Amino acid sequence: MWALRMPPQENRMPKKFRMALAGVATVALTGSLLAAASAPAGAEPGAGADRARADFNGDGYGDLAISAPLGKVSGKSGAGYVAVVYGTASGLDTSERTLISQATTGVPGTPETGDYFGDRVTTGDLDDDGYTDLIVGVHGERIGSGDEFGALTVVWGGAGGLTTGTDIASPLPATRYELGWSVAAGDFDGDGKADLAAANNASPGLNIFKGPISRAGKAAALTGVDTSEATGINTDKIIAGDVDGDAATDLLIMGQEERSGGGYRTRSVLYRGGTTPKPAGKVAGGYDATIADVDKDGYGDIVTGNFMEKSADEPNGGPGGAVTVTYGGATGLSTRTPVRVTQDTAGVPGAAEKGDAFGWSLSSGDTNGDGYADIAVGAASESLGSARKAGSAIVLRGSASGLTGAGAKAFSQDTSGVPGTAETSDFFGGEVRLTDGDGNGRAELIAGAYGENDGAGAVWLFRSTSSGVTATGSKSVSGPGLGGPAGTSYFGDVLQG
Repeated sequence: MWALRMPPQENRMPKKFRMALAGVATVALTGSLLAAASAPAGAEPGAGADRARADFNGDGYGDLAISAPLGKVSGKSGAGYVAVVYGTASGLDTSERTLISQATTGVPGTPETGDYFGDRVTTGDLDDDGYTDLIVGVHGERIGSGDEFGALTVVWGGAGGLTTGTDIASPLPATRYELGWSVAAGDFDGDGKADLAAANNASPGLNIFKGPISRAGKAAALTGVDTSEATGINTDKIIAGDVDGDAATDLLIMGQEERSGGGYRTRSVLYRGGTTPKPAGKVAGGYDATIADVDKDGYGDIVTGNFMEKSADEPNGGPGGAVTVTYGGATGLSTRTPVRVTQDTAGVPGAAEKGDAFGWSLSSGDTNGDGYADIAVGAASESLGSARKAGSAIVLRGSASGLTGAGAKAFSQDTSGVPGTAETSDFFGGEVRLTDGDGNGRAELIAGAYGENDGAGAVWLFRSTSSGVTATGSKSVSGPGLGGPAGTSYFGDVLQG
């Protein structure tokens, strides 16, 4: 059984906020290591061609959810909110937006200091009505007066976009301790209905709520998987995607395992989808990942990011961080040798320097419409001139050869055409997302800088052409610019779309 790991009052902090306070360091917890990372990804496409993965209003254009987990709501600092920007034929339109929080009429809960609403989000059509829903893992929400924590709030999509919400009420695991610590949606049993996977910091660590889930909060069934007992790897983060090309969505479980010589190391394990997901092999460890077909062979590839320097605890880290590609195949993991990419890889802009945090955040999508999935990589702590930890985002191109450095592009606030100026501790690239907001078959880059303006945060929206992402026509948006509160919010700390 996986031990309870952290007092709720500490664990409720957004991961990146804890990291900023710790000076980019991991935290030892009950013999394990938990490090800050971007918010969990939802089920990203196994095929190279991008699609509208989050279409809350059903108009065929991809929408974007932007979290501000430290935002002040109803006078409560750190209550948190999510800003939703809707896609149009012209792309993401910041005039078409809505704000969601626990103060929103019809959304469960009450804004409280330290709730960090929006710190964990994913998307999926849980009630099978044709509209994408937004799922928020409110992992720090106290349940009653006891020692249980964690609610799974579903904000339902519809023709008018996101409106009212429901907490999943049944069935629920016997013990809830930070339920919703990580969330991901997908069709994990292959029955054609979207399911929801949620991490729990008590056993079982992985809980799969079978869809459809009713608007009364009832799931069709609940399956619990003790990943720690089965594989020796606890469930810190879950990533959904199709690795083996069958009807069932697979799950990547990211966590830590005990080293034979003592201590713990980051490691991940693939669980193939089915009635009950089964472990199918261990892969590179890290703190973020995405699953997408970078070589267009019909199988999703696992791309893991580890922003740490390489060590016994971080064997998949690298100089300034590293990204590892583990290729997929018909039986799960391919026998093809995994590929490591750093900023020292030929073609990748910049140089691998200690503390760059290359691989801090990841996302996948086809940025130029060639059918190969590309990978956006955040290097959140990269220094630009005298601006330490200003941050950048790099787009790696997929190809018949897989993921290489060839054709890679880098963007920052120092890039010509990009609004703003690179400043110390902006953490540009602290979150990245590739999604098709204008429905033209090319995914655009969205980059968050949660440290912008002393922690207020901001998000940059880029365009894509047949040559991929371009800085031309890029624009930035802040929380107040979308109607949110001023002050420290970490707006853009989490992106989902």
